[in-house]
Order: sequence, then C-alpha cells, then structure tokens
Amino acid sequence: MTVQDIPTFNAALNATATVLISAGYVLIKQGKREAHRAVMLSAGVVSALFLVGYVAHKILVRGVHTPFGAESPALRGIYYTMLLTHIVLAIAIAYLVPKTFAIALKGDFERHKRWAKITFPLWLYVSVTGVLVYFFLYQWWPATPAG
Repeated sequence: MTVQDIPTFNAALNATATVLISAGYVLIKQGKREAHRAVMLSAGVVSALFLVGYVAHKILVRGVHTPFGAESPALRGIYYTMLLTHIVLAIAIAYLVPKTFAIALKGDFERHKRWAKITFPLWLYVSVTGVLVYFFLYQWWPATPAG
C-alpha cells in the first residue's frame, strides 16, 4: 500500500462503518440487542481504524490538503458546506461515540438510548459524508496538476 492508496482505504472503512451503523440501528429496532452490540462495536473499531488511517495519511503528506477540482460555484458551495459540517460533526462524534458506548457497556440502556438518539444520526452523517468527500476529491472532481 502506498500513501496514495490510503484515501481509498479510508473511504472503504467509512463505507463499512455506514453499513454497520445502519445495520445496528435495524437490529436494535428488531430487539436483537446482542447482535446490535456486536455490530456497533464493530462499527466503532472500523471508525477507529479510519481515524488512524486519516491521521497517518495527514502525517505522511505533511498536512498538505487535497485541492477540490470543480470550478462550478454551485459545486464548490455544496462541497465546502458538506466538508465544513463533516469536520465539525466528526469532532463531535469523537466524543459522542465513546461516551454512548461507555453508557451502554455500563448497562444503563435508558440513558444509552437517549444519547444514541443524538449520536446515531451524527455518526451516520459523518460516515456518509466521509465517503462523499472522497468521491468529490478523488473520483468526480480531482484537481488537475498545474502545467
């Protein structure tokens, strides 16, 4: 794996987290508590691996940002709005997910449910927009090299 492969790997981790988070939601709605727990813990592990990969990539590229290649003002507006909300909410879920997990692991399921009503949609949004950021930057509108 090269440094150029890391964003694709990270997008795959985010996509996997999206599927797991969604499955966890369905499982708890079906009353399958043990399956929900296993899937959500897996989503947490996948998201943690993403975070390690993201930080490693930033270190390896020395913090250089990948430019957005679309020239359309509308696309740029959509992208930067999505990116800003993604970043702000990613910071929030870095606290919310472990806190929500800790409450569940203590067995306080009523409190966990209250926290999860906030954490779930934010975590899902961050996972989905993480994949979209990848597609915007690397697949749909990559910046063309100058020259």
